[in-house]
Amino acid sequence: MTRPSDRQDIQHDPSRLQLFLTELFAVQNLAIVATVREQQPFTNLVAFAATNDLKHLVFATRRETRKFANLSKNPSVAMTIDNRRNITKDFSEATAVMAIGTAEEVTGPEKETLLAIYVAKHPGLKTFVSAPSCALIRIDVAKYDIVKQFQSVVELQMPSGP
Repeated sequence: MTRPSDRQDIQHDPSRLQLFLTELFAVQNLAIVATVREQQPFTNLVAFAATNDLKHLVFATRRETRKFANLSKNPSVAMTIDNRRNITKDFSEATAVMAIGTAEEVTGPEKETLLAIYVAKHPGLKTFVSAPSCALIRIDVAKYDIVKQFQSVVELQMPSGP
């Protein structure tokens, strides 16, 4: 099976970068989300999903969590998704993607659309994400930094707008 990191020559082709991200996001269920509290970074493991156009990442959290409080005060956020397997080859083959953007709780009709995407990827979390105490968070991605072999960095700017 070809892993997304096995693809070559994607670095300067935005359409291939987007295909790479789509494939990576399809096989990875968890991500690290970084929020800010009193000028200090805080990270948490979350289950995530991406929209088809890659402009948005979505995760769920309870409203009483520290990350929700952090995002309510400062919507700046980063999310890291990688393909490491905790094996020696990771040093030469692993790829990490950092999405940088702003986060907001989703409400109204948009919530139903993003909730369907999230639950399709994580059917086991349907009860959790549907609870009144749970917030669905949308990250509006400004850019992706794709890092391969710990030093090869490619940036993919995302167009703004819906």
